Amino acid sequence: MKVSYQWLSEYVDLTGYTASELAEKLNRSGIEVDVVENRNKGVDSVVVGYVVSREKHPDADKLSVCTIDVGQSENLQIVCGAPNVTAGQKVPVALVGANLPDGLHIKRAKLRGVESQGMICSAKELGLNDRLLPKEIQEGILVLPPHTQVGASVLEVLAINDEVIELDLTPNRSDCLSMIGAAYEIAAILGREVKLPSVGLGSAEAGAAPSGTKAADRIRVSISAPEQCAHYSARLIEGVQAAPSPLWLQNRLMAAGVRPINNIVDVTNYVMLEYGQPLHAFDADALDNGSIDVRLARAGEVIVTLDDVERTLEPHMLLITDGTKPVAIAGVMGGASSQVTASTVRIVLESAKFAGSSVRKTSRQLGLRSESSLRFEKEVNAENVIAALDRAASLIAQLTGGRIAEGIVESVQTQAEPLQIELNLTKVNRYLGTALSLETVQSILQRLHFSFSQQGEEDVLVHVPSRRGDITRDVDLIEEIARLYGYDHIPTTLMNGVTTPGSLTKEQSIRRILRQALTQNGLFEVINYTFTHPDQIQQFPGKYSASAPVALALPMSEERSTLRTSLIPHLLDTAVYNRNRSTSDIAIFEIGKVFLTAEKQLTKLPEERLLLSILMTGNVKSKNWSSKSTKVDFYDLKGIFEKVSGYFGLEGIEFVASAPHGFHPGRTAEIIIQTPDGSISLGTLGQLHPDLQRAHDLDDTYIMELELDTLSKYVSSTIQYISLPRYPAISRDIAVVVSTEIAVGKLQAKVKEIAGALLESIQVFDIFTGERLGQGKKSVALSLVYRHAEHTLTDEEVVAVHSQVVEALEHSFAAELRK
Repeated sequence: MKVSYQWLSEYVDLTGYTASELAEKLNRSGIEVDVVENRNKGVDSVVVGYVVSREKHPDADKLSVCTIDVGQSENLQIVCGAPNVTAGQKVPVALVGANLPDGLHIKRAKLRGVESQGMICSAKELGLNDRLLPKEIQEGILVLPPHTQVGASVLEVLAINDEVIELDLTPNRSDCLSMIGAAYEIAAILGREVKLPSVGLGSAEAGAAPSGTKAADRIRVSISAPEQCAHYSARLIEGVQAAPSPLWLQNRLMAAGVRPINNIVDVTNYVMLEYGQPLHAFDADALDNGSIDVRLARAGEVIVTLDDVERTLEPHMLLITDGTKPVAIAGVMGGASSQVTASTVRIVLESAKFAGSSVRKTSRQLGLRSESSLRFEKEVNAENVIAALDRAASLIAQLTGGRIAEGIVESVQTQAEPLQIELNLTKVNRYLGTALSLETVQSILQRLHFSFSQQGEEDVLVHVPSRRGDITRDVDLIEEIARLYGYDHIPTTLMNGVTTPGSLTKEQSIRRILRQALTQNGLFEVINYTFTHPDQIQQFPGKYSASAPVALALPMSEERSTLRTSLIPHLLDTAVYNRNRSTSDIAIFEIGKVFLTAEKQLTKLPEERLLLSILMTGNVKSKNWSSKSTKVDFYDLKGIFEKVSGYFGLEGIEFVASAPHGFHPGRTAEIIIQTPDGSISLGTLGQLHPDLQRAHDLDDTYIMELELDTLSKYVSSTIQYISLPRYPAISRDIAVVVSTEIAVGKLQAKVKEIAGALLESIQVFDIFTGERLGQGKKSVALSLVYRHAEHTLTDEEVVAVHSQVVEALEHSFAAELRK
């Protein structure tokens, strides 16, 4: 919000304070000021001149010799190169000795032999933003209105001697999106009164049509969407004539960063900036039978907006219609069919309260952001709907010569109840750590222009004005007291109360350990969108293929239109992105949530599951002078999981061959943990299906998806320490021939079961198949390490246990000891 110092001074006495000092006080009271901009960029000695005559330069086709009256005893002769200069104009003239922006100093000069005693200036040469000027006068010199006084300082005429305070408002302070709101804030800080503008309309409106026209006889208003529009009011103004606005009005708008258009539109923008209440003017003759109906759009309905763009509407969008066709998108932009033009003679002036959520949704979906939508989105003050309407009607009547028809036509669906909040002095001081008296608190409430009544020795009932929609509880009032009392006046005190030492939850601890373990093993963490394309879910549904996809109501794009059920598709996208940029050796992981539901039409929130997914492709080891490169394989990923499970102390882990959708049918295993409740699946690891590898143009790619919610149930919350061994170990190697259908993991499990506590470790160091063993046979070589925690093992003890192991293998798997 840009606040003009001169404009602000009309509502509150600023005597004794500069714009910079006001900015400092605003910053200290909790409203951030981005910048204080001086509109004078270095202009002095520039006055209003009257072009008495214009003659062609004798020696230059593109130059003119002008005689200028600047209110001095003698006229000046000025050579000008602007094509739009002509006799009878009033223009800004920089006198000899004047200074202009960018260090330009005006001197007497001769141009092609003709003396020039100054310079006729354009808007840009005066340091003005010419983009805020009407398009027809953006080029060439600046032509001033005919009634401008000759000899007057251009600084005063164009209000260049002004400063603009730009506020960076937080969403809760929408009350300061208006000059009056800013005035209330400044008045509260300075302890001064607010002077509201005089509207000048009574029961018989000023300037009402002599014929006694009543607005209700010419226009009708109805609301068919009460949830989206609480109040709609309109006035009829007849006999208007659209024309350029007076200079004072144009100056105010340009200081606020708004381009003047004509006197009718400019007044609606002026009052919007003044009251924070957006308004809109319709050409009354473009409305069928003078009807206005506020309703929701129909599917496929279209409107051509003021920017001449045809827009297709959706059923949730709120419209202003004339009973048949839409004439405006409520709170966002008017329609071209009903806009005010040079031929407009009657207007319907609108002032309404639209639901902020409705305007925000429509504005965002259509990509239309305006000063009006900005204010409606943050909810306008219901009490200003009529006040702003009357103010604008009065100004339009004055500036256009129009006549205001008697009465307001309106429809009110809901009215906001006045808000009252009980405030306790003890609570105020306890929260702020102060010792404020009740008189001090009441004084601050008076400065805020909050009425109140005392309820007891320490209690006050505060009546919150509707302009302060951000204040809903007593703590909001305490914050107001704190910032106006002065944060720098609040003493530093120690906090008191019960404190709780911070700690990580079990889930947070698991995430932290996982990140540390995986990054130490050379993996990089990635973070992807939780939204995906429906085709990606079908291509790789992951573990939850039975889940129905959850579609977003308002997706950013089709690629981000559905909640994901697996992390793998986006990891594949990341791999492809890196491969396309010459990075083929990829090892990445993501920890994130997926969203599951069995419902095609949601009646409750989807279930959220936390997953860990890993993707590895390319080389796990790059080639160098002493070794060749090594490609990633199944066991690299399996080894990473085993390291992770070791961090968590997980036991009873098994890998069972499986072939879920999206995985290679012969190189995939389901991760199973044996628990007292039975076998529980933790996830899946294996190679990506060859069809998907080809579709993504990837080399052999290995992926894992682990369900962390399930894993966390079996992770111990305490760390168990095992002392280093004190006694020597004895190792034994064994090779057995078994059927190729017997999984090596089953052999290992049987060895662990028989050897019991004496077995410290078991390692597979060779698997051999060949004709010598016979059809369907394989040789598995195991290395067993035995150790006792309390004494040195004897050969007799090891031989006894080892013999039992061999016998068990022979009995359970028909294993033959290979000698």
